[in-house]
Amino acid sequence: MATREAVKIMKANSINGHIVHINSMCGHRVPGVPYINVYAASKYAVTALTETLRQELNQLGSKIKVTSVSPGLVATEMTTFNQNITPEKKAYFDKSPIIKAEDIADSVM
Repeated sequence: MATREAVKIMKANSINGHIVHINSMCGHRVPGVPYINVYAASKYAVTALTETLRQELNQLGSKIKVTSVSPGLVATEMTTFNQNITPEKKAYFDKSPIIKAEDIADSVM
């Protein structure tokens, strides 16, 4: 909905803007972590939305850019949501670098 309205406003005002979708690595591969099946499905949808919109705007000759940012582990409630993961996966997550949401926002801006 927000993307549709942004495109509408950009077109109406002849703005060659840039739409950025915040995605996830789960939008490119299904993780082997229990209980996040809907999350992965929704992120695959973001990947498809981004590519579909990019192609549609390109076919219209629009200069509006569309980007999908897919960060790795981000410090949110999602990174500690599942206490049922195997010790091996927990060890992997504990050793992995985790970025802050602010870092993602700063990189986009």
